[in-house]
Amino acid sequence: MALPSSSRFVIIGGGIVGCSTAYHLAKMGEEVLLLEKAKLTSGSTWHAAGLVGQLRSSANVTQLLGYSIELYKRLEEETGLATGWKMNGGLRLACNQERWIEVKRQATTAHSFGLKMELLTPSEAQQLWPLMTVDDVVGAAFLPTDGQASPSDITQALAKGARMSGAQLVEDTPVTGIAVEKGSIRAVEVESGRIECERVICCAGQWTRTLAATVGVNVPLASVEHQYMITEPCDVPSDLPTLRDPDRLTYYKEEVGGLVMGGYESNPIPWAINGIPDGFDFTLLNSNYDHFEPIIELALSRVPALRTTGIKQLINGPESFTPDGNFILGEAPELKNFFVGAGFNAFGIASGGGAGMALAEWASNGRPPYDLANVDIRRFGRPHQDTEWVRARTLEAYSKHYTMAWPFDEYESGRPSRRSPLYPILLKSGAVMGEKLGWERPNWYATHAEAAHDIHTFGRPNWHDAVSREHHACRQRAALFDQTSFAKFTLKGADAEAALGWIAANRVDRPVGSVIYTQMLNKSGGIECDLTCARMAEDEYYIVTGTGFATRDFDWISRNIPSGMHAELVDVTSAGAVLSLFGPNARDILTELTSSDIANHALPFGTWKRIGIAGCPITALRITYVGELGYELHLPVEYAVTVYEALQEVAAKHGLQNAGYRSIETLRLEKGYRAWGSDVGPDHTPIEAGLVGLVKLKTGQDFLGRAALLAQQETGMKKRLATFTADPDVILYGRETIYRNGQRCGWLSSGGFGHWIGQSIGLGYVRNPSGVTLDYVLSGRYELEVASHRVPAEVTLDPLYDPKMAKIRV
Repeated sequence: MALPSSSRFVIIGGGIVGCSTAYHLAKMGEEVLLLEKAKLTSGSTWHAAGLVGQLRSSANVTQLLGYSIELYKRLEEETGLATGWKMNGGLRLACNQERWIEVKRQATTAHSFGLKMELLTPSEAQQLWPLMTVDDVVGAAFLPTDGQASPSDITQALAKGARMSGAQLVEDTPVTGIAVEKGSIRAVEVESGRIECERVICCAGQWTRTLAATVGVNVPLASVEHQYMITEPCDVPSDLPTLRDPDRLTYYKEEVGGLVMGGYESNPIPWAINGIPDGFDFTLLNSNYDHFEPIIELALSRVPALRTTGIKQLINGPESFTPDGNFILGEAPELKNFFVGAGFNAFGIASGGGAGMALAEWASNGRPPYDLANVDIRRFGRPHQDTEWVRARTLEAYSKHYTMAWPFDEYESGRPSRRSPLYPILLKSGAVMGEKLGWERPNWYATHAEAAHDIHTFGRPNWHDAVSREHHACRQRAALFDQTSFAKFTLKGADAEAALGWIAANRVDRPVGSVIYTQMLNKSGGIECDLTCARMAEDEYYIVTGTGFATRDFDWISRNIPSGMHAELVDVTSAGAVLSLFGPNARDILTELTSSDIANHALPFGTWKRIGIAGCPITALRITYVGELGYELHLPVEYAVTVYEALQEVAAKHGLQNAGYRSIETLRLEKGYRAWGSDVGPDHTPIEAGLVGLVKLKTGQDFLGRAALLAQQETGMKKRLATFTADPDVILYGRETIYRNGQRCGWLSSGGFGHWIGQSIGLGYVRNPSGVTLDYVLSGRYELEVASHRVPAEVTLDPLYDPKMAKIRV
């Protein structure tokens, strides 16, 4: 086939994700060319196991996988090619009480997301899967709409569907380069010449990291060996459900009358450490029976028939995995119009249909069909630049594939990496550290009598009392939080106010010295960023956002500065430390340490002031995320220890106590403060989130998303964020199902415990396709489904603590 001289879209890679993306772009009427260096499916698609499950911890990723199933159902009829799709259901076992709690919570999550997951007794599970023994099984969950497919057949059907809609798919055409001129993609280069294009979509599997790096794009993935065995036929019924047995690290599916059995070992083997060898197409690694033997031993006691069944083949096919176990989609922050779909962690077949749909819409429309932050490439940051760090973390993520998904679990590899200057001091003070985007951060503080580490459980954790101490210290006296990991930017230039005024939903045309809490919206009014801006000068703003949003928020702001405006965004995160001082005694503490006037009239809420402590120049922001009088103290990083020591000198006198991020969480839940990524995000508007009072709709000033909000004010909401409380014995983590008058109406976006009010707290959206008003929310009778059991709950639209905001303004 002769190559065209140009194409609006060029897709690199002919696996399931590349072909699915081509299929969907072509269906949208776009001009698309797919280039595959060898043959379609020849990378890792052809040797994938082919299990298709739907449920994930994210509602939207679950929806994306559900789309895959709907696509696979109709694809054979549309294209005339067999796909091997069977909706035979998926079974998951629990073999101890903790796993059974996990499975029951997973079933509740499924119900929250609209999936009908059923809980079964061991004997009921055995009736569905008669080949297994169930002596150790406590219970099981069954999802009837899960299934399996033939990876190669599905991909070929997608490829045919793409061609039927006008796409060109060309094999045996490796891309040798990508031409970038003045920061814009111009063409892809192949051996026979150059193909002009507007956008490149890189779906090159394990080759993606290396190829993307040639144009300065970082894609954090690593290749890992993954093995499964195929047995000889042994009278396995063709409608046998897929089976996951996480306590034995194994999975199963029917294959031509026999079984496929694979697993996720705790000691995975990395592959291609020095690069993928040339010509690695339709190629497997040597079978490693010694490494797979422990998996076989675990499987034999579950499926005794395997002892007398021959092994046809032990497949050892490397696949690309990521540092957090989620795949990677989206437009690269480093290069406009360069999109990525890679790192599918051995569930590329389950994801392929939906991922291709999302990538196609993202590349064509400039945004995904719905919030996909969990898989967005912008979730990564500085530590992910280092290949060795990425590999270490990826191997840990692989090894945890079937381990218990404990609440508040932390990764251990690649640590410590990024450290506040206070790190060693806080460790000596009992800090139990967590990690976010490479930063070590205090989660909580243990006394000498307490174990200074997390003990995993689905019940009340061992740190519950420690967080309660910190929580009460903040409410009654004062607490000190090291928040150095905050992402921090400066926006400077003659047009800084105009640029930020367009991007921010709140007013930023306030006097120098103002601190503005604002959302930043997309065209549909959804919340893309939730952050604080301090006006430092007429032409300068200081912007502070969450640790995990450093890449994403920087990208959003920089891309949305209107063309021609003079405003430069600079990341200054590493230059500054942040000590946050909150509580009724916060002002008394600072007054003892600084000669600056910080009385309420001199430094009111929503302002900042330069003060000095122990010779250090400090920018004190009067703001709070815990619902108390307080200050964020922003200071040059080299002064952090000096200022911390000064604060400790007066700590005993004022009852000041070190506190960590888990108490921030419990404090903010009592106050009803929203968290981006759970309570607010691109799918939620400020009207729905109860934040419309922070939006400059009445000013007449135009801003990104304004038109959508005005339209929603006219048409009304279909969901509204509310706060729920339950008995203190009820343990809430988020994703619990909300029932209004007996009908499912949503799920909790956040959950935790309010130590001051003594109740369990959850935030979540009450949803109704026919419309939601405030009266509708408040008039209902509510229950929450927790681990498949319903409990009564109360609802409110007001903060549970200090609803009149008196304490933060005193």
